[in-house]
Amino acid sequence: MIIYKTEEEIELMRQAAQVVSITLGEIAKVIGPGVTGLELDKLAEECIRDHGAIPGFLGLYDFPNTLCISPNAEVVHGIPNNKPYESGDIVSVDCGAILNEYYGDHAYTFEIGDVKPEIRELCKVTKECLDKGIEATRVGNRISDIGYAIQQHAEAHGYGVVRELVGHGLGKTMHEEPQVPNYGKRGRGKKIKNGLTIAIEPMINMGTEKIEQLSDGWTILTRDRLPSAHFEHDVAVVDGKPVVLSTFKYIEEALANK
Repeated sequence: MIIYKTEEEIELMRQAAQVVSITLGEIAKVIGPGVTGLELDKLAEECIRDHGAIPGFLGLYDFPNTLCISPNAEVVHGIPNNKPYESGDIVSVDCGAILNEYYGDHAYTFEIGDVKPEIRELCKVTKECLDKGIEATRVGNRISDIGYAIQQHAEAHGYGVVRELVGHGLGKTMHEEPQVPNYGKRGRGKKIKNGLTIAIEPMINMGTEKIEQLSDGWTILTRDRLPSAHFEHDVAVVDGKPVVLSTFKYIEEALANK
């Protein structure tokens, strides 16, 4: 069952999403060659708690950390570790926070140092896929129209669209109905209505869409070990149109000042 939100609830969700956005902005200030995932994880937990929120991922389904950090061929759900990032890496950082009992859930793929043009293009197109999905999140469409928009744009550039992992409804729990695949045919699934709140998160691979899971029980990576990119926003439908509750503003400001 989809839990539609009131305007007041959407505002509370916006506040939770903004804590995550601010946290990712702090990550953007320090991420670079020589930095480790555990250093970023510690920074993120401190930032979330400093803003009166609770880390949304820590302990969720027994996940051990505040951030999911997935470099290069890792798609999502990577566990932070002590391996320093190197120039040429891309690193997906996925962060969640609980504020006012509501979840924010937000992700960005960072380019570390001198990234190859073809990998930079993957990140650019994946971010565009997110924009395409958001644009399709409006009254008059159905849930599958979001995935259709994402898939068409990704595959037009020759990329693989992960099938097994999807976006999702968001609210007082991290994963609500509906599931929001990043692929599909037009005109299928639930009708989009005002009050819908979802996390849209294209996971786009440079090569095959096929994935594997590591023995840690969490980390997902591409089967062909080619890079994968991941961007995510929290979106509500208000007055028939998408309203983005999270923002990349803090990230972009931090990266511009580096």
